[in-house]
Amino acid sequence: MNPSSSRAIPPRRRVVKKKPVKKKSSWKRSFWLFFILFILIVAGAGCGFLGATMSSLPDVANIKPAASSQIYDANGDLITTVHSEENRVPVKLATIPKKLQNAFIATEDNRFYSHHGIDPIGILRAVWVNIVHDGVAEGGSTITQQLARNAFLTQDRTFKRKIMEALLALRIEQRYTKDEILEMYMNQIYFGQGAYGVQTASHVYFGKDVQDLSLSQMAILAGLPQSPNYYSPFNNLKAAKARQAVVLGQMVKYDYLSQADAEEAKQADIHLLDKPQSSNGYGSMGYFVNYVINEVSERYGDNAIYKEGMKIYTTIDMKAQRAAEKAMENLPDYYTDENGLRQPQGALISINPHNGHIVAMVGGRGTDSFNRATMAVRQPGSAFKPFVYLAALKHGDNPGTIYVDKPSEFHGWKPHNYSRKHYGAMTMRNAVAHSNNIVAVLAADKVGMSNVLDLAEKMGITTLDKKGDNNLAVALGGLTNGVTPIDMAVAYGVLANNGVKVKPVSITKIVDRNGNIVEEESLDETRVVEPKYAYMMTNMLESVIKYGTGGNAYFGRPAAGKTGTTDEEKDAWFAGYTPDLVTVVWMGDDSGSETLHGTTGSQTPAIIWRQYMQAALADTPASNFTVPDGVGPEAYAGNTNPATDKKKDDKDKKDKDKKDGEGDLDNDDGTTSNDESPSKSKSNKGKDPVITPKSSKSSQ
Repeated sequence: MNPSSSRAIPPRRRVVKKKPVKKKSSWKRSFWLFFILFILIVAGAGCGFLGATMSSLPDVANIKPAASSQIYDANGDLITTVHSEENRVPVKLATIPKKLQNAFIATEDNRFYSHHGIDPIGILRAVWVNIVHDGVAEGGSTITQQLARNAFLTQDRTFKRKIMEALLALRIEQRYTKDEILEMYMNQIYFGQGAYGVQTASHVYFGKDVQDLSLSQMAILAGLPQSPNYYSPFNNLKAAKARQAVVLGQMVKYDYLSQADAEEAKQADIHLLDKPQSSNGYGSMGYFVNYVINEVSERYGDNAIYKEGMKIYTTIDMKAQRAAEKAMENLPDYYTDENGLRQPQGALISINPHNGHIVAMVGGRGTDSFNRATMAVRQPGSAFKPFVYLAALKHGDNPGTIYVDKPSEFHGWKPHNYSRKHYGAMTMRNAVAHSNNIVAVLAADKVGMSNVLDLAEKMGITTLDKKGDNNLAVALGGLTNGVTPIDMAVAYGVLANNGVKVKPVSITKIVDRNGNIVEEESLDETRVVEPKYAYMMTNMLESVIKYGTGGNAYFGRPAAGKTGTTDEEKDAWFAGYTPDLVTVVWMGDDSGSETLHGTTGSQTPAIIWRQYMQAALADTPASNFTVPDGVGPEAYAGNTNPATDKKKDDKDKKDKDKKDGEGDLDNDDGTTSNDESPSKSKSNKGKDPVITPKSSKSSQ
């Protein structure tokens, strides 16, 4: 058998044909690849955006908006508020009426106490309402979101800002209680008319503190934040009332108010001010307010007063201040300068000599920033002479010491009297009363000008040039620089205070926004003159008003003072005091070059001084100057003039002198005025002499 034939032949393998597999189309594959890639990119970008956004979020640990500072007078009454960009006076939540809190919650965020910073339900409701009304009828921002936006963000309507707003709101809710958030919100938001926060808005619209608002007024304020300008009752009272009705309706809806109370509030008079209460209109108080602002800024920086909400209690007495402003209306009008300011200008400063309190300050007749009461350095004229004579008293002289007024020469300099006349022997008292120039120079030469300057500096004159002023011309007020009215008030206050200098004070207390006392006044006093010499000088200066050049300053009570007039009448002064008050009045042209047309310190300044002092002290009983221990009869000497007593009966000479028109006037003691135009009255006892200031030709 053929082996090959017997081999089993394997069966033929059946070939099964596979159905071809359909491949996915390339475009679908690409689409899903790109889609997935896009999602990853968006997710990554979103994560990156959120990460960058969260890292750039401000720190919510310090939500402290800028707050306006408040300045008060001596009685604790508000004078003005001070702020930079935002006028805001923060108040505690406990001060804000509960009804006002509820008005904001009902109107702005009724689920405030139940959400955690953002309110999905509120957002959905706002979306639905806006769809129904086919526009933006309601917002979805919570009170916390609004706080975040106002405290840290701009008002730009961008996606990034909305995301940051939401994230900040969540952080704020994590850190603060609901009441803390509500308090910050109500002190932060803008109410129109430059008012930020409920307290400032209450004053701007209604002139009262927030705790004193009526329900009707509260509803007006609660309606303002949505659109402060449109709903401002000053701009659109009808719209404001319509918005008020919405607020009251929301309060009823959420059970904060009964319908009857709401209807009553709608009908009530809101007692709107006639015009917005000015937040920084200093008016005539501008000079003093700016003085206080500068004081605070120097101690604590600008931010402290403009942003930190300080309460600043000052020394200013508004009764005295109004009297000062009224008295300064006596200044004549010669012309208006290139800055629009009336000339001549003037200044008045009044200080309590015992505690240094500045009770009145007028720095000029305008709204400029140059405070002449504290910044104007002008020649004092004869108002400087008391420093000379006080030095002479300390040197051993007394009011009865005799000096001889005769032609004199000092190292080539020949001083002269105002009248160009000489009067022979006269007492120091009469030389002071009638402002004799020669005697003043003789006294300065006797004691040494260096001693006079040292004394003046100790008493409060800060502008001296100790080297340049060491000459006898300074005895007549011819200083290198000049003096300021405030320095003169401090120095004359030494005499009123029995020889003790007191540093001038404008601020009694400063309290920060949290109620903590930042500073309180402390009396800064230094004895610079022995009491008996201060009293002797005062007694001589009383003679100036009783029968000397200061007759126009007499107002029926013990007072001492000195006139001052410079060459060509470019500056005119009256510096004087009672036991209770020292006041300095200055007038002159700002340029320092224009004449006062013959007006002297014995005229307009003395009249202003008298008018002011009479009003400022109207409620203060008159008192005599205190006589210190060690004062003997010599303090009252010098009322007679031995050299001229014999000539008192020379009627012809007296009549001739009266007609000379030189400004001289023979007095009961036989002496004459020398550098001032005197009172027309020989005796001022029981009288109020008046002299009308001379006018320029242009003012006639």
